[in-house]
Amino acid sequence: MRRPKLRDSNRLMDSCYGIGDIPIDIIVKIGGSIVFIIYTGRKDITGEDWGDIFSKAIDGKHLNSPLGIADVVKGKTAWSMKTVKTAHPLTAKKVRLISGRCSPDYSYGIEDPHADIQKTGEAVLAIWNSRVDITLAHYNAARVGVLVRDESLKEFTFFEEYLEHYNIANYIWEENKNGNLIGVEEKSGLKKFTWQPHGSQFTIDCEIPSNSIKFKIKHPEKISEDDILDHLGYNREWVEIL
Repeated sequence: MRRPKLRDSNRLMDSCYGIGDIPIDIIVKIGGSIVFIIYTGRKDITGEDWGDIFSKAIDGKHLNSPLGIADVVKGKTAWSMKTVKTAHPLTAKKVRLISGRCSPDYSYGIEDPHADIQKTGEAVLAIWNSRVDITLAHYNAARVGVLVRDESLKEFTFFEEYLEHYNIANYIWEENKNGNLIGVEEKSGLKKFTWQPHGSQFTIDCEIPSNSIKFKIKHPEKISEDDILDHLGYNREWVEIL
């Protein structure tokens, strides 16, 4: 198995680091932000938290409104940020990434998604591809940055991959027992996509690459509410009764 590349770096290049060549200091900064969140009493992190954490670690910008599927940008590189919870992040082999809502009824006028399952699936992938195209129209490279976390926020796996523009002809679509549409790669027979007609949620099955970064963090002692208020010098004068 190929070991992940780690290197010391005092700063990032303007074009950012090479994919899979993640500087040690970025992982340390990510860990520090998670420690801070735990210290303030939080028990989990959200997708928005993850965007903030990563953009701060690379000195990038977390967009208020995603451009295509770009959440964080630095120079000419963009990232779609995803965080997934699983029981064992250090040994997990595959994750499912929630990748937005694709509505073929709105974009392609498909009123009954079950009438022609293959046509609906192809429309869903076309919507995804168009979002990748929008991102690549503004940036030279588009990546997905995935943080896999456990329930206790102690163990993590981080990896990046280039956002993929999928060949629509390579996938066969079928319906599962729950009424969801499943996209299967024709050549391998492996499931790759799930699309839920109710809500139009689109998910992508993603194998965790061998060059992913696995790390653990030490939990700080949580500060109590009373300690915080004492530190701030809180008293009744902070409250104005109207």
